[in-house]
Amino acid sequence: MAEDGSAELELFGPGAGAPERDPGRPRGADGEERLEARPLAARMRPRTVSEIRGQDHLLGADRALGRMLEGGELASCILWGPPGSGKTTLARLLAHRADAAFVAFSAVTEGVARVREIIAEARTRLEVSGRQTILFCDEIHRFNRAQQDAFLPHVEDGTVILVGATTENPSFEVNRPLLSRAPVFVLKPLEEEELVEILADALADAERGLGDRGVDAEEEALTVLARGADGDARRALGALEVAVGLAGPGSTLTEALVREALQHRFAIYDKSGEEHFNLISALHKSVRGSDPDAALYWLARMVEGGEDPLYLCRRLIRMAMEDIGLADPGALEAAVAAWQAYHFMGSPEGELALAQATVHLATAPKSNRVYRGWSAARAAARETGSAQVPLHLRNAPTEPMKEWGYGKGYRYDHDEEAGVSDQAFLPESLEGVRFYEPSSFGFEKDIGRRLDWWARKRASGSRPGEGTQESSRNVDSGDDDTLSAGPGTKQDESTDPSQTS
Repeated sequence: MAEDGSAELELFGPGAGAPERDPGRPRGADGEERLEARPLAARMRPRTVSEIRGQDHLLGADRALGRMLEGGELASCILWGPPGSGKTTLARLLAHRADAAFVAFSAVTEGVARVREIIAEARTRLEVSGRQTILFCDEIHRFNRAQQDAFLPHVEDGTVILVGATTENPSFEVNRPLLSRAPVFVLKPLEEEELVEILADALADAERGLGDRGVDAEEEALTVLARGADGDARRALGALEVAVGLAGPGSTLTEALVREALQHRFAIYDKSGEEHFNLISALHKSVRGSDPDAALYWLARMVEGGEDPLYLCRRLIRMAMEDIGLADPGALEAAVAAWQAYHFMGSPEGELALAQATVHLATAPKSNRVYRGWSAARAAARETGSAQVPLHLRNAPTEPMKEWGYGKGYRYDHDEEAGVSDQAFLPESLEGVRFYEPSSFGFEKDIGRRLDWWARKRASGSRPGEGTQESSRNVDSGDDDTLSAGPGTKQDESTDPSQTS
């Protein structure tokens, strides 16, 4: 009996919900499949709700999936979670609880033709016996959009209860119409403590596990196995089975032995899936948050996972422009230099350049004012696409254009006092608008002082056409790339106070 007094759900006991036999499995003289011939993870699959470790956020009495298991009232759903988190087990328990036929197939090895066969069998079963069918589609994200559409009419009319399992984000991989008919339940990776309990159960269980081997394990050995499994119960049990085989009957599992069983532990990473976006987001936000340790960690996770380092170079360049900007003009130079260094050296030496640039960016003063200013300027350009260029800013290469007033009143800034003229450069409709507002961090603090000084100088002057004498050097500014009082300009402090620190 379960703790609440209800009958335990015996998944592999007699009844219609029991899984179909695999004809390819070794069998004994009585025709029954030999339990010991199956992998440890398959033998230790939970048979009752009470045997399930983890996923308490889904299986509570007040949770939707918990209510489905308790009441046996089925509904189509998508189970989204990492490998070894219990998706298949939950689907089988749902089928058994509702006394429904359980038909499993994989989107990796089977196609729509097999789906049609299952649908036909399910319709016949429903008409003859009134019994429902759970169609368990493993790796449902492997089906393309058109193939997923094949489920829709049969889910809607109740011919089958679809339970899809996926390791990929359903919002990216599953059709929206299907998602509207099948709510998503998110399974979490198993915690280290939960995996240790699973491993201890497998060592003690003489019927399904390894209890008949007489093998003990050091506490730290099981912890290392659990940590190395990265939340995957199947992986943990597989490594345990290898470790017991290496140790032999009656021995003790040590930390060194289980590390040998684990071999190389690959980072959990999918360059084309959700984890790719999760990790690059973590890297970007760690840089933005000025945490070099976290930034290095997420960079290392992506590199160890096989990410293209040149992609990481491009993202570092983006971070330098978006989150640092002119607070540290050297940040962009460092990011571009890292790209050039990696392109020149390759792996693994060039990866150090990425690490150096990442630390530079994470520890640099931060400002997104250029990013915000550019976004605001683009928005204004879209809204005022017909705004005219002021006449005094226009080029006048021909005599008729000069007669029409092109370039009239333009003042050559280098001929003005302190190199600053009082004239407007924006269209009249945008006069006075500020797109770029420097922050008070890093180099932008100096830029802010410089802009304030220029504003005061302009305020003390007069505009073109207000009685001031036009400069004798009225030239087209588009042909002159000189920036007055730009970064690094040497001027007397009394002339331009913004140049002093």
